[in-house]
Amino acid sequence: MRVLIQLRPSPDLVAAVADPGRTATVADVADGLPGVELDPAFVPVAVPRPVPAAGGDPLSLNQALDFSLAAEDASVLVRGTISDDELSTRVALLPSLRPDVVGVFADPVVRPSLTCGGDPPVGDWHDVERLLDVAALHADGLDGAGVALAVLDTGINAAHVARQLGRSVTLDAELSWNPPGVEGRPGEFAVDHGTMCAFDTLIGAPQASLIDIPVLRSTRPGGTVLDGLLSDAVAAFAHLRTVLEAQPAESRALVVSNSWGSFSPEWDFPPGHPGNYSDNAAHPFNLIVAGLEKAGADLLFAAGNCGRDCPDGRCAYPDRPIVGANSHPRVLSIGGVDVNGERVGYSSQGPGRLTARKPDICAYTHFSGSKAFGDKEPDSGTSAATPVAAGFVAALRTRWPSSRLSPSQLRTLLRRTAQDRGGVGFDYDYGYGVVDPAGILAALQRRVSVAA
Repeated sequence: MRVLIQLRPSPDLVAAVADPGRTATVADVADGLPGVELDPAFVPVAVPRPVPAAGGDPLSLNQALDFSLAAEDASVLVRGTISDDELSTRVALLPSLRPDVVGVFADPVVRPSLTCGGDPPVGDWHDVERLLDVAALHADGLDGAGVALAVLDTGINAAHVARQLGRSVTLDAELSWNPPGVEGRPGEFAVDHGTMCAFDTLIGAPQASLIDIPVLRSTRPGGTVLDGLLSDAVAAFAHLRTVLEAQPAESRALVVSNSWGSFSPEWDFPPGHPGNYSDNAAHPFNLIVAGLEKAGADLLFAAGNCGRDCPDGRCAYPDRPIVGANSHPRVLSIGGVDVNGERVGYSSQGPGRLTARKPDICAYTHFSGSKAFGDKEPDSGTSAATPVAAGFVAALRTRWPSSRLSPSQLRTLLRRTAQDRGGVGFDYDYGYGVVDPAGILAALQRRVSVAA
């Protein structure tokens, strides 16, 4: 089983890992662990320490927290493999044999949230453009210009996106990043799931600058090009933190679209195990997610395609399929509706595992758009709904950077202004409702009036 091992080496080594200008290797921070085959290709990642208010619980991700990467606070992650027949023994022994071992955590397989549906498209991307009121957004100067929009997926084919949109696409190759062992140039990957996601982000934010991060092009033995490992997402989020912190504080804007998740408990430790991912706020990736949000990033995750009416065939959680970071209180978990505002049957219902009130909101899916899978195939699944919502958020960030409106405040406005589609108020089918451009633009204008 692939695992993530959290270490607390000497402060100077922690500082070297946390510093983007320096490179520390696995051999620097872990000179061998009993029964673990360490992965030398995985660059160690710093994990921030949650710092709660006095008397607070550092593992309660709903409360106000800071996240410290100071050398005396942070820890370090490395990746390795433990033989399945020795798994329980080794996981239990490691912290007792090595005082610098903080914990051993699951590194589950993550996969794109493709739909199981075979129905034809409902409407097209111009309908989505109309429903997002892109004309009103642009009239207000909200087109994504100057906003970094990271797509963590199978990689982007920028030429295909530009052809389908009928306009040029901005892709920042310098800020893009490949996991270890993944070959390919930013913006030049095969047309696939990630290309669909990139297209869908640009419906609402055509001037945003795409960052291509192909975390789902795994090189794990026996995997496919649509598999990834959570550890690659860990490293990607660490990279994105350096991207965010390099931006001027007054104009900081980074939106991260994640149309993937864990479908099965097979690759996870059981709930209650300290190494579990799906239900565990203390898993290092869930802490890294919280730290990136606190630093000013907007994080959107697909709710998944395990809805009761039409579940994806890979869905193996017996209940509560919105798991791990997809159910994190500091992210927007996105469900799917068609252009008529009806929930698509495969959109996962809550409650979520890290926080119950998931999904947060719904956005549009199952429309004709990128043609990434063929001329007659829809952009579908919560995989499409998530980048549609991410593009809308990126458009808002054009004039509302995180210094002016924090990610938490923006999430609150999106929930408060959403069009209620299920029962009165929040429900587990639609969350707080469908994203409402007129409602949030009016709310933002009220903030301007109050400030004046």
